Amino acid sequence: MPSFKKLNTKIYQKGDSVVTPDYIYWKKLGVPVLVKEFGPIDYIDFSPIEPHHFAVTCSVRVQVYNPITKLVVKNLSRFRESAYGAVFRSDGHLICAGGEEANVKLFDVSTKSLLRLFKGHTAPVHRTFFVHNKPQICSFSDDKSVKLWDIPTEQNIVTYTGHTDYVRAGATCNAVPDILLSGGYDNIVKMYDTRVEQEVISVNHGSPIESLLFLPSGGIFLSAGGTDIKIWDAVAGGKLLGSISQHHKTITCLRLASDNKRLLSSSLDRHVKIYDITTFKTVHTLGISKNDDTLVVGLVDGMVCINRREEEEQKTEKKKISSYGYASYSHPESVDVIVPDLKFDRERKFDRHLRKFEFSKALDSVLVQYVANKNPHITVSVMQELIRRNALHKAFQGRDKKSLLQILRFFVRNITDQRFTRILTNAANIFIDTYEEKIPFLPPDVGKLFVDLTQLLNQELELCNELGALEGMMNMLLASQVVTEDASSDEKCGRDLKPSADAQKKFSCYTFLIDFVLYCVH
Repeated sequence: MPSFKKLNTKIYQKGDSVVTPDYIYWKKLGVPVLVKEFGPIDYIDFSPIEPHHFAVTCSVRVQVYNPITKLVVKNLSRFRESAYGAVFRSDGHLICAGGEEANVKLFDVSTKSLLRLFKGHTAPVHRTFFVHNKPQICSFSDDKSVKLWDIPTEQNIVTYTGHTDYVRAGATCNAVPDILLSGGYDNIVKMYDTRVEQEVISVNHGSPIESLLFLPSGGIFLSAGGTDIKIWDAVAGGKLLGSISQHHKTITCLRLASDNKRLLSSSLDRHVKIYDITTFKTVHTLGISKNDDTLVVGLVDGMVCINRREEEEQKTEKKKISSYGYASYSHPESVDVIVPDLKFDRERKFDRHLRKFEFSKALDSVLVQYVANKNPHITVSVMQELIRRNALHKAFQGRDKKSLLQILRFFVRNITDQRFTRILTNAANIFIDTYEEKIPFLPPDVGKLFVDLTQLLNQELELCNELGALEGMMNMLLASQVVTEDASSDEKCGRDLKPSADAQKKFSCYTFLIDFVLYCVH
């Protein structure tokens, strides 16, 4: 006797996201550990040397954490007011930081002692950086200036005052240590060459600058401000190469990872996004340590989120449970005995009811809350099967108030989902036909849901009409752009008019916009 064919419930299921090597790589980061600090997190920087301790700047202190134990190992508290932008030197032995006191402070990490105090700014210093392979520090201040300091003498070497608003972003170039970048709230990014002590490039980002970053070659730099990351060619005099707009709120930080092959950006929209440096396309959505084993994110509420990469588990002499429901036991003979888990072969409730032609019970089994809310595609698949068997009206008949509310709520919640609209529209018509004569006698709660469903469908129809009008307007705009190089000569020769290259480009933009709007609606 042939076995009963199980109902395919995956045809309306949402498609899985594409699993890429980057997705697998970054998903190996473990469960985050949350640490509460004393105030909003201003800056996080990793030590370049193992075990890659990281410095968290918050409130009136700089806390140095061990990424393995997640505990504070050093506490630099020589600040009377808020500290800003603490960073490690390339050897990991020194830390410099700015603050509300308008000074730049240099600390020895091992002894926590204050080694140097650089005075000269007249407003808070938000960012400080060591100059690569030179005994120098650069600082960026709210007094609209950028200063370069000599560490041995504590003297100011040069001061740049080209900005017209707060300077709260900066960067140094490891490839060319004499080059500095500064970004201000005046939307301007400026590049300085300390050998000639003057500004060499100035570009307008279009939004207040929050972060700057040099790529390893030194020929390209990135600026982050507003919701955009802009890519600039320094060799070509500040030529704009492109723009990335993947965040919905202000971008606050840029970092490199994976041996400088990946770019990370964090934003107030609570996302960390990862881009491929070669294409600048998003490869995953999450400062990162040098070997990618730790991801640390600071939040404005004072929380520090620490993600540590999970170690590879030992596979020998351990019981493994796979995603397919099989248990594998490793034996000394290196032979795996596969034991099937019988619970995965059990017949599902709705399949059993469909096999027995118990249509009402089949529908009841998929209207329960944990199925209808979390897996609506299963409920829709059963309704589709009942429609195919011409039995849905029988399944709808004779229902009590609770069951009617379940059905109507499911319609209201899912009928506008483009995966289910066609099936649920047919199911709703059958449901209304079944209870058409009884609607005046139904409980008020059920009647209200009928009204809600009607209003929802009217809104969808109105939206479709508006989109149709929008498409018509776009077609008119496209038609107005259809030109030829010489219309008069074409008319004389009797040739057909052809759209120009500009019109074809705009047509592509309009078509994309229409598709995008329709996608967002559904």
